[in-house]
Amino acid sequence: MSEKNKVLVEATPHYIEAQSSPEQNRYVFAYTITITNVGATAAKLLTRHWLITDANGKVQEVNGDGVVGEHPYLNPGDMFRYTSAAIIETPVGIMQGKYQMQSENGEDFKAPIPQFTLSIPRTLH
Repeated sequence: MSEKNKVLVEATPHYIEAQSSPEQNRYVFAYTITITNVGATAAKLLTRHWLITDANGKVQEVNGDGVVGEHPYLNPGDMFRYTSAAIIETPVGIMQGKYQMQSENGEDFKAPIPQFTLSIPRTLH
């Protein structure tokens, strides 16, 4: 990825106890994603690709168009933030992925989503 096409992705996960049912192996996590265009050219988010892995090694692969029904267009310095959710079968898991982006000049590039941990409070120290 060139410096002109550069997008920074940050994630903040939260356990949603009210929607979870540990006795049914259902753990719900919300995560807030902040996407910042730190490059020199504008870019549009086209698609998303997620790998969600629980503590048993079960992997959910999620591919889709845009994020939360949108295809944000980010000028240099712009930021887009959204919140979504994931459901896994264990109290701990990880998520990672990438966004397919397209710069204003038509170049496609990937914006990696760094791995982050999903865990219920007091599980990991």
